[in-house]
Amino acid sequence: MDGHEAIGNRAAPDASVYVPSLQLTKGQPPPVAANGGLSYMSFDRDGDAGTAAAIQAALDQVAEGRAQAFIDRVESAPPGPIETEWGPGFREYEECLEHIRANGIEAPEGGLALPLRYTAHEQPSYSIVSSNALWRDPARATQAEALRKAEENNGRRSLYFPQVMRDARRIGEYYPGLSVESPECMDRLGVSLAHLESRCGNFYDSAEVQRVFYNHDIFDKDYQGDRTEDQEARNPGVNASYVNLVHNDLNDNSGRVRCRELLTKNLRNFGREQHYTEAEADEKMSRRFVSINLAKPMETVGQFPFVLCAWPSFADQPYITNYRVYDDRVGETTRFTYRPDHEWYWIPRQTPTEVSMLKCYDSIADGSVSRWSFHTACIDPTAPADAPCRKNAVVRAFVFY
Repeated sequence: MDGHEAIGNRAAPDASVYVPSLQLTKGQPPPVAANGGLSYMSFDRDGDAGTAAAIQAALDQVAEGRAQAFIDRVESAPPGPIETEWGPGFREYEECLEHIRANGIEAPEGGLALPLRYTAHEQPSYSIVSSNALWRDPARATQAEALRKAEENNGRRSLYFPQVMRDARRIGEYYPGLSVESPECMDRLGVSLAHLESRCGNFYDSAEVQRVFYNHDIFDKDYQGDRTEDQEARNPGVNASYVNLVHNDLNDNSGRVRCRELLTKNLRNFGREQHYTEAEADEKMSRRFVSINLAKPMETVGQFPFVLCAWPSFADQPYITNYRVYDDRVGETTRFTYRPDHEWYWIPRQTPTEVSMLKCYDSIADGSVSRWSFHTACIDPTAPADAPCRKNAVVRAFVFY
C-alpha cells in the first residue's frame, strides 16, 4: 500500500494536529515511503496521530507479500554471494569477511575493511513498538501474530556488504584544511568529533546523568542490572543490543515532528522539560535547527564500534522509511541500500573523552549543508576475542540557530 488513494478518501485531520509539509532535499530523489512520503499525521483520527492508519498499512503490507517474497528468494538462493543491483551481498558476516580477504580489499592507514549490514529490499517497513496496546488486546490476537512475524522478518530483508572505514581522526588528510572538531566538518560531512571531560560518576543512575551529563540512552550489552524504561521517572533504561544495520534516526518528516513533540508536549522526553505554546514552537522552528546525536564511551571501546557515513557520499540516494508505531505517534527512521562509494568513518579504540557526533536532521534543505548522516554498529574483525563491548551514553540534542 502506498497510501495515495487512501489520502484522497480521508477527511483532513483536526486543525490542531501538526502535519509537516513534504520536504525534500535539493538533488535527492523522493524517499521509498508510504503515502508518497507524507507524514502519518495526515491520517490523524481523534488525536491518534495516524497510528490506526499505520497499523492497517502494516497489515496490508503483510497481506501483499512482497517482503516475504524477497526473503524467500534470498533464503532459497544457492550458497555464496547474492547478486544485487549494487553489487554482491552476503547472508552471513563471515561470508562477507572472506570475500573482503579473498579480493584484497584494503583500507588506508588507521582504517579497516569489514562487512556492514544494509537493507537490501526497497520497501518501507513497520515496527509496532512493544508498548502499543495492540499487543495486549485479545480481540486483535490474529493481527498481533501477523505483525510479530513481520517484525521478525524485517531483519531478514538485509545483507552484508563490504565497506572500508577511514579513521575519523584523520579527516583533515582527506579534506585538507578541515578539522574533525569543527562546526564546518558537521555542516560539510554531517559527522565530527569532540573532546569531553565528564564529571558523571555513574551512567546507570538516570537522575545523576540528567543532573550532570544530560541523558537520553545508555548502551551496554553486558549490564546485569535492571534495564527497564520508566517514562515517569525519566529513566530510558539500558539497551542490551546495538543496532547492527545502516540507518538514521530521523528524516524529512520526523525531524520536525519530533522537535514539535518535544517543544509542545514534552513527549517521551527523558531530559529537561519543555512547555512551549504552538505559537512559540512556530517561531522557534522558523529558524534553522538541527538534531545531533552525541555518543560518549564510558570506557575505551574494544568491540561493536559506532561508525558514521559522511553526507556527500549519499546525498543523491533515496532513503527507505521505517515506521515505528506507538499509541500516540508514528515515528519515522530511515534505512539505506548499499553503495560501494559510501564514505565511512570510525574512531579506532575510541576513548571516554572522545565524543562522536553525527547530524540526524537539518532544517536547511537547499543542498548547501549536510542534511543528515547515517550510522551503524559493526563487528571489528581485528579486535581480540575478549575485547570489551562498547558501553556508551547517547544524547540526542536539538540545536537552534
